Amino acid sequence: MTPEFVLRLGYAAGQVFAEEGTSTVLIGKDTRLSCYMYESALQAGFCAAGVNVRLLGPMPTPGVAYLTKTFRASAGVVISASHNLCHDNGVKFFATNGSKLPDQTEEAIEARLDTSVSGFDASKLGRVSRINDAQGRYVEFCKGAVGSRISLTGMRIALDCANGATYHIAPHVLRELGAEVIAMGVEPDGLNINRDCGSTSPGALASLVRESRADLGIALDGDGDRVVLVDRHGQVLDGDTLLYIIALDRHRTGALKGPVVGTQMSNLGLEQALQAEGIGFERARVGDRHVLEMLWRQGGNIGGESSGHILCLDRASTGDGIISALQVLAVMVTTGKDLDALVAGLTMLPQVMINVPLNGRDVMQHEDVRKAVSTVENALAGKGRVLLRPSGTEPLIRVMVEGPDEKLVRGHAEHIAEAVRQAQG
Repeated sequence: MTPEFVLRLGYAAGQVFAEEGTSTVLIGKDTRLSCYMYESALQAGFCAAGVNVRLLGPMPTPGVAYLTKTFRASAGVVISASHNLCHDNGVKFFATNGSKLPDQTEEAIEARLDTSVSGFDASKLGRVSRINDAQGRYVEFCKGAVGSRISLTGMRIALDCANGATYHIAPHVLRELGAEVIAMGVEPDGLNINRDCGSTSPGALASLVRESRADLGIALDGDGDRVVLVDRHGQVLDGDTLLYIIALDRHRTGALKGPVVGTQMSNLGLEQALQAEGIGFERARVGDRHVLEMLWRQGGNIGGESSGHILCLDRASTGDGIISALQVLAVMVTTGKDLDALVAGLTMLPQVMINVPLNGRDVMQHEDVRKAVSTVENALAGKGRVLLRPSGTEPLIRVMVEGPDEKLVRGHAEHIAEAVRQAQG
């Protein structure tokens, strides 16, 4: 991604939005140094297309989604590469209702990406202004997601903001709800986002929980849409575990709608535990967009991914790490139970994933690969799963095997991975 491309992207999107009657777009960003450069290019493109821009500054992705909706803006834009390191960056769009852009709008923008930024009328340029109270508005929204009767007074929480977009928001949310907060990952320098911290590297947080004798730890990612928790013993609870806690509580209170939606990567133990409680479970393709679409189709309100991207559609329009963590904290408060007690009914199956580099050949249907998969599936005898899928972002085949025995599962995964390697010649 280059500034020149982002300029054209802003111009193309601005033209499409203007034709749809759009007058104002919100722009937020995470803490990467490159965000300043891309923010300038993006707003220039929008202004050239005659669209007004309101800047939010550093703001979590779900915060931009919320503010887009509450300001009645026609679209929201986030400059972020989520859980990736600082050298990556990207651009995400939200529709006026705070959800993903419709496919037809995305396609219309893509069709105009080659349009040069020229020939605009200076008298029709868009204007740029800043929303100064964006942080406070989003803090109040997050607090409202647990209701006025939930207090975290007496709770000690270790918090890792990944040196990302939640660094100036998540500590305020928890402290204003009454918690004692021990924070790390709250000193962004433009280069340290997600580096050895956050939801992708929760080891340092686990150590902090044990050293500070915290009740739990919360690890967010760089743009705040993912979360994992750490219990008082330093054990990491991934998205599947959090999904179990939230879904079970919604089910017991009668607030759960439709089936819970996970992905192809969701642990089989989660599916079995939910079914034991009489809760339906469906699998979508990997990616929060696919989870969201299946929730809409099934009339559900709770879904997510093992990575920690949790959708609580009865609280927010998109995945929100702070709000998801608050849902778990609310269950702890109302039940009086620690995290380890809340997951006593969940047994996760050992799961091994091996990434095999590809050289361009399509090996998914190769006879030897299919034979290896069939052999492993027969060996698992219905007590585990095998999943092969191409990576959506890298030239890799992801080989995933899960079952009741970790040593056997690893051996099965290596067997299939070797078949994939051999099939490439």
